[in-house]
Amino acid sequence: MSLTDEEIAALTPAERRELILRLAPRPAGGPSARTINRIRKWRTVLILLAALALIPWTVYLAVTLPNHYVARHWVATWVGFDILLLASLALTAIAGWKRRVIVFPTAVVSGVLLLCDAWFDVLTSQRSDLMQALLSAALLEIPLAIILIGGPLRIMRHLALRYGMVNSRTHFWSLPLPIPELYPNRQVPS
Repeated sequence: MSLTDEEIAALTPAERRELILRLAPRPAGGPSARTINRIRKWRTVLILLAALALIPWTVYLAVTLPNHYVARHWVATWVGFDILLLASLALTAIAGWKRRVIVFPTAVVSGVLLLCDAWFDVLTSQRSDLMQALLSAALLEIPLAIILIGGPLRIMRHLALRYGMVNSRTHFWSLPLPIPELYPNRQVPS
């Protein structure tokens, strides 16, 4: 059986989704839906416990840390951080150039590292360096971080739309994982 472009264009979104699922069956050898759900639940609990543990730790630090502290290995800390940022940006550039999926995590990591860099540059700068740190954060680091983090998010939404897993009205923040095996009746929620 073959379908023409016109016949495919005439399909409803639900019919297209069904056709995609039939043409791309679940790969053999992957974990079962039960295993995936169990892993998801344990990871969610672990992340929630880490977030809850961070609350009293943050309060403790706010109360006990000194206002002034001379750091050891200051140069190694910043040079090491910049080497990590450089490696992350280079991996992102290579993955983007070669159109590899690894661009998703490397771009997000690079964006987060740039935000951290801006944060620490501004907060640790001397008065004489504060304007430079603020301008660097506002004009370079934060805009580049937004591009690096936003790009993969837009591509993920585009892929979910492209393969008929969600409709165009689905907002990014409510975008489900477009993997039918994760949901009852293999129906990805819209």
